[in-house]
Amino acid sequence: MSHVLVVDDDAAIRTVVGQALRRAGHEVTAVETLARLDRVLANGAPDILVTDVILPDGDGIDHIRGVAERFPALPIIILSAQNTLTTAVRAAEVGAYEYLPKPFDLDALTNAVSGALARRGVAIEDGIAEDDRALPLIGRSQAMQSVYRVIARVVSTDLTVLISGESGTGKELVARAIHDLGPRRAAPFIAINMAAIPRELIEAELFGHERGAFTGAAQRNAGRFEQAAGGTLFLDEIGDMPMEAQTRLLRVLQSGEFTTVGGARTIRTDVRIVAATNRDLSQQVASGQFREDLFYRLNVVPIALPALRERRQDIPLLARHFLENAALQGLPRRRIDSQAIDVLVTHDWPGNVRELENMMRRLAVLARDEVIDAEAIRAMMGAGRSAPGHAAEAGDGDLVRAVRTYLARLAIERPTALDDGSLYDRIIGEVERPLIEAMLARHGGNQLRTARAMGINRNTLRKRLDTLRIPTSGDDGISG
Repeated sequence: MSHVLVVDDDAAIRTVVGQALRRAGHEVTAVETLARLDRVLANGAPDILVTDVILPDGDGIDHIRGVAERFPALPIIILSAQNTLTTAVRAAEVGAYEYLPKPFDLDALTNAVSGALARRGVAIEDGIAEDDRALPLIGRSQAMQSVYRVIARVVSTDLTVLISGESGTGKELVARAIHDLGPRRAAPFIAINMAAIPRELIEAELFGHERGAFTGAAQRNAGRFEQAAGGTLFLDEIGDMPMEAQTRLLRVLQSGEFTTVGGARTIRTDVRIVAATNRDLSQQVASGQFREDLFYRLNVVPIALPALRERRQDIPLLARHFLENAALQGLPRRRIDSQAIDVLVTHDWPGNVRELENMMRRLAVLARDEVIDAEAIRAMMGAGRSAPGHAAEAGDGDLVRAVRTYLARLAIERPTALDDGSLYDRIIGEVERPLIEAMLARHGGNQLRTARAMGINRNTLRKRLDTLRIPTSGDDGISG
């Protein structure tokens, strides 16, 4: 149970705030002066400090400057009846987690406390704090603190969030945290991966379909918007959504209504939208691959997740966390020594947190000793790499090896993609664009000569150029 310390000289506020926080499951200590605050802090810091500004024996903001220096990981929420810009700026200057002007909504306070708990730091030397195990996100680096701060400010709202970051950085975990910490937590969290659904079925998956709407539609099916009613709809890999589906999604976001495929009845939607992408959507907008108006509809609150190499100080914590999780799931219990941690920290982790988690699980099963040392880490990293000369052979044109290498990487970064029906389109998509772009460049942008060289019809090439939105010079080859 978390401990919240409340400082306010108004007995009514102490009572009401205390009752609200206790109902939310927190232990509360309430005091009325800064002197009593210091006496409580002499026995150790609480999990959260909530303080007024004007107190009988001093200014709360001035006083917590020293408190913040003594307890740098302590989140502080400031309350004040001085509803001025100056007060808000002073609160920000001392590093307050949140500033709530009086009168404030009790739900806003309890949400702020929940958000602060999700990002507070606890100094530990080894292992994972009990409270951390309950959180979906692990990390105390400055980069992650910035992410936590945005999450804390957005959880109590229904604003649309766009999460960006490389594969394996934990975008779905952030989406789940936003849902689980917010007022929609009791309703469904529904995730859909745009890259894993055939283009022609995306609208039916999102909005549902009526019986007989298309071949094989033997009964009415509710789409993800209906399934997520009252909760959160997570649109993963939004950058892979085809243009026609983008247009339909935009209409839903604008109107809050949709119809099923093959249906005529208008359905009112009540979902929070959280989207994620590992692509640069602004570049896709510039190249015409993503609707600009949809981008701005989704990018209301952007959250950029750092790559693991940009938060190396979190690697020891994550590695121990994953080993502990593996033990809780019945795998052999392992520990990791400091030299092994040093090897992990210096690795670049192209697969990010997912790659680290997979490695820790493999080590839990395959390591010979209870304590994992640096040599075991190096051996595991070597086993995960391509064989010597492998990359060069693939680069020299060995497509068989290239495909096998791609599948091996996919098994680490996105293992579900090997079984979810998206594999053929993924591999063709990886090959088709660079092939067409390379051949266009080889033939000076002349589409007729490019089509002949590739052994396809010119109209087929033009269709693929349109579908893939590959920019051309305008030379269709008719006059060449």
